Amino acid sequence: MLIHVRSCPKYHCFGMVMGNLAATSHGAAMIIPAPSFDPRATLEAVAAERCTSLYGVPTMFIAELADPEFDTFDLSSLRTGIMAGSPCPIEVMKQVIDRMGMREVSICYGMTETSPVSTQTRADDSLAQRTATVGRAGPHIEIKIVDPLTGLTVPRGVPGELCTRGYSVMLGYWNDPEKTAEAIDSARWMHTGDLATMDDEGYIAITGRIKDMVIRGGENIYPREIEEFLYGHPDILDAQVIGVPDAKYGEELMAWIRLRENAAPLTAEALRAYCTGKLAHYKIPRYVHIVDEFPMTVTGKIRKIEMREMAVRLLTPSDEETA
Repeated sequence: MLIHVRSCPKYHCFGMVMGNLAATSHGAAMIIPAPSFDPRATLEAVAAERCTSLYGVPTMFIAELADPEFDTFDLSSLRTGIMAGSPCPIEVMKQVIDRMGMREVSICYGMTETSPVSTQTRADDSLAQRTATVGRAGPHIEIKIVDPLTGLTVPRGVPGELCTRGYSVMLGYWNDPEKTAEAIDSARWMHTGDLATMDDEGYIAITGRIKDMVIRGGENIYPREIEEFLYGHPDILDAQVIGVPDAKYGEELMAWIRLRENAAPLTAEALRAYCTGKLAHYKIPRYVHIVDEFPMTVTGKIRKIEMREMAVRLLTPSDEETA
């Protein structure tokens, strides 16, 4: 079995624990195509080395699928892999299965503080379970969904904060008892800060981050839902939705969009027309910002905090405009 451990940084739990250590403990080969992530080098390595497994965060898979020469690479050796590190868009998962042949690809959910994986989809899960959820709790790990305000467990299907407990949860942050107490309660439950739902079979669906939730005119809006919808637009390669300050509603929605190569220009009016009748009116982005790339961490995660800071500057009139 050949495992191609992408450009997930080796100091990060994804690249080191799920990549390097998993490969060495099972006697699998590790193919590292470049010093840092390069979508073309990744596709070339998979084809040349006949890799069977591929690891990466969603932004990496999106970049590979968007490569102009994608269809020229023989990826028929691929059958499995892991997509993790940040929320995995359903449409991207479907393309990974259909276009890359990764029929056994798995989604993992976790944190560095939980060693890292708490839930994972299985190869024999249904397509819906493998694309729309992050699977079920692993062996000897407990999961519950609680009301962020009361701490009480919510009914199945109701969104709340995802908490996990078990052997994998860290003892605490080094020399920082206050930060540890904020994350781990007295019963040793790790509070992840992620919003999720659990169905009757125990499958977890991540609906967003508590800090990312937008409150527009009293309505709670979860950007993940809108992002998933925008992935269905034929000209949109990637989409991120954030909240920006608004004098009337408190917050308004802004969509940051990466367009596919050779796509026609996309205006805010055109995007709103696409959303009308398919999304509730208060979930339709008021602002649209077209970009070539998103601000990201070195591990491939989107920096929404930085996006919000940049958005405020973009939407604030300059002194010349207000003069």
